[in-house]
Amino acid sequence: MERLQKVIANSGYTSRRKAEELIKEGKVKVNGEIVYELGTKVDFSDTIQVDGYTLKKENKVYYLLNKPRGIITSTSDDKGRKTVVDLINTNIRIYPVGRLDYDTTGAIILTNDGQLANLLMHPKSNVDKLYIAKIKGLIGKEQIIKLEKGVYIDGVKTAKSKVRIKKYDKKTDTSIVEIIIHEGKNHQVKKMFESIGYSVLKLKRESIAFLNLSGLKSGEYRLLNPKEVKKLYALSKNPNIN
Repeated sequence: MERLQKVIANSGYTSRRKAEELIKEGKVKVNGEIVYELGTKVDFSDTIQVDGYTLKKENKVYYLLNKPRGIITSTSDDKGRKTVVDLINTNIRIYPVGRLDYDTTGAIILTNDGQLANLLMHPKSNVDKLYIAKIKGLIGKEQIIKLEKGVYIDGVKTAKSKVRIKKYDKKTDTSIVEIIIHEGKNHQVKKMFESIGYSVLKLKRESIAFLNLSGLKSGEYRLLNPKEVKKLYALSKNPNIN
């Protein structure tokens, strides 16, 4: 038996918080009856309808996508722009885990496994995300130390990170910087650099934990295997082994 809002979230229909709102609004039925109480227990045999849609009992799928520039990290877009979901050839309802900005490229996971998605996006998961940023100017040691210790963005201090200058081009006065974070705040990497006076010209997420883009060109994707999924669960539940 599982809580109703968790089952809805795990189905990939929506987030757990949104599922709770829908239950309170009387838009969820279990075996034909409206349920208002949060935490109601259901099992696999129950028929669950959310706002008229009957949840399907689908197999869990996991994709790693190399997101191109100019693609929205969402399941749909009211402006008609292409989304990351549009790039995956599947009939199963999937959604992105976390987000990448419109102009940011690189690794992103898409799945219909709400439990894993919630674990990976939780601030305490500590799953490393490696980014490569092209910035204007040359960063000094003092600025690197600031980034690594944490900087304030939107009034909140970021967690510790790892930063390394990979290359500096005197001709263009630009640097290629590697930064590893485990949080997922809105526009976090860009805002971190802005907080120390540098603008990000290009940004790419090279890896999520042990998953990298090896063999994947821009716009390409692959299915994760059971061993990789199991390892993601282990990392998100036990951050010390990351």
